[in-house]
Amino acid sequence: MDRVALRGLRARGHHGVFPKEREEGQTFIVDLTLGLDTRPAAADDDLTKTVHYGIVAEEVVAVVEGEPVNLLETLAERIAQTCLKHEGVQEIEVCVHKPDAPITVPFDDVTVTITRSRV
Repeated sequence: MDRVALRGLRARGHHGVFPKEREEGQTFIVDLTLGLDTRPAAADDDLTKTVHYGIVAEEVVAVVEGEPVNLLETLAERIAQTCLKHEGVQEIEVCVHKPDAPITVPFDDVTVTITRSRV
């Protein structure tokens, strides 16, 4: 299986369990790795035979900017299901970063990574 990756998609969302997170929002960063067969697209040099990563990026940002959820796990699942709606995508790995998570000790990042497939 071939891979198409998008790294560092940024969007502001209002996800989290604390009222301040819901009210003020924060930046979330999403990394995606889409698994698909790119041979048909490469053979014909045809965008319609692969995944249009620009459209995927816009859809993922819309999910992050959309309806708030409590958990990163829920947000990652919604993103994965959005990506799997694209016909050629057979597998998706989603990593959601929450660099401004409300943690009381120094840290660099919090992430949740999930993998989903059509199988």
